[in-house]
Amino acid sequence: MTLVATLQTSIRIALRALRINKLRSALTMLGIIIGVGAVITMIAVGGGAQARVQQQIASLGSNLMIIIPGSTTTSGVRLGTGQAQTLTEDDALALTREIPSIRAAAPSLRGSGQIVFGNNNWAVQMQGVWNDYFEAREWPVIAGRMFEDSEISGAGKVVILGQSTARQLFGDADPIDQVVRINKVPMTVIGILDRKGQSMFGQDQDDIAFVPLSTGRNRIFGSSQGRLKRVGNINVKVRDGFDMDQAEEDIRALLRQRHRLQAGAADDFTVRNMTEILQTQEESSRVMTLLLAAVASVSLLVGGIGIMNIMLVSVTERTREIGLRMAVGARAHDILTQFLIEAVTLSLIGGFLGIVVGGLGAWAVAALAGWPTQLSTASIVLAVGFAGAIGVFFGFYPARKASQLLPIQALRYE
Repeated sequence: MTLVATLQTSIRIALRALRINKLRSALTMLGIIIGVGAVITMIAVGGGAQARVQQQIASLGSNLMIIIPGSTTTSGVRLGTGQAQTLTEDDALALTREIPSIRAAAPSLRGSGQIVFGNNNWAVQMQGVWNDYFEAREWPVIAGRMFEDSEISGAGKVVILGQSTARQLFGDADPIDQVVRINKVPMTVIGILDRKGQSMFGQDQDDIAFVPLSTGRNRIFGSSQGRLKRVGNINVKVRDGFDMDQAEEDIRALLRQRHRLQAGAADDFTVRNMTEILQTQEESSRVMTLLLAAVASVSLLVGGIGIMNIMLVSVTERTREIGLRMAVGARAHDILTQFLIEAVTLSLIGGFLGIVVGGLGAWAVAALAGWPTQLSTASIVLAVGFAGAIGVFFGFYPARKASQLLPIQALRYE
């Protein structure tokens, strides 16, 4: 008999044995089904978390750093980070002019207010910026235009809206060239920004309005630091190909020189590498995904032990059958192959059913808990492959035990 014919016979006998004991086979597969489903669901949850972090990195813009005012000491009282206005527009200009690695340095002032159009009004976060801000954040205007130089220098009454703010005020109507009132100041809508989505803190980045920096300082926010041109922060975009750490050192050295800080004195500003922060968060999400998959894999091992247990029982029950097959010419490796096929078949069928369970589990988590999930082909192949490997590993011992039975002893077994 050829090898192919022998293998076909072993497969046919193995499948027949599984059909005879349908309930036992189904219960044996249950551990594998739950294990594969759990692994796929957990990897999908972790993958969704990683995808969300990557989306946040993309929404920030690449190679981005944010400089915020640092702490200062006043009358012996040390103020916290951001409590003192130590950054100016001139600092931003100097960064762009004197550090070759910086592509854009955009100062901004942040505030809030009520924006009104007709009978609609909306509480909105606002920022006063230069056009460099949109370049630093990689946030293009998709309708209308950006600020003109005369509007930036002359406190022009113009505003650029995020998509969420525009939708709240205008619905499906075109907002370009419409006049809105921000804190009772009439402003003309000149542009609509592309969609950004949620920030790393879960805030809607599109619910925002941008005005020229001078407009925000002189007309909207009422800053008392207008003559000094103080700003709330500076967004810095580093050119591609330059080292972010070196750029950060250059920024720190230049600002310390401009702020006349003595050697050994603490910085009166803080430089935050946003891309590095989010990449660290992404790495944490990746580690969490691996931990979730490892925990879920325990149920796969439990399922494998269940397969070994049932296969040992099956060998005991079919001892006389094994002896009869050996008596009529079956060799040890034929018996080994037959029982190994039974174990692997149980694992693979359980694995494929586990894919369905895992997909449903990922959908349920996304629908009921609101967590983002992302099914990947790699996780499905890994889970099913692992299930097949468990079938081979845990099925080998019972199969080997069956193949080593002596025909005479097997026929006499009762």
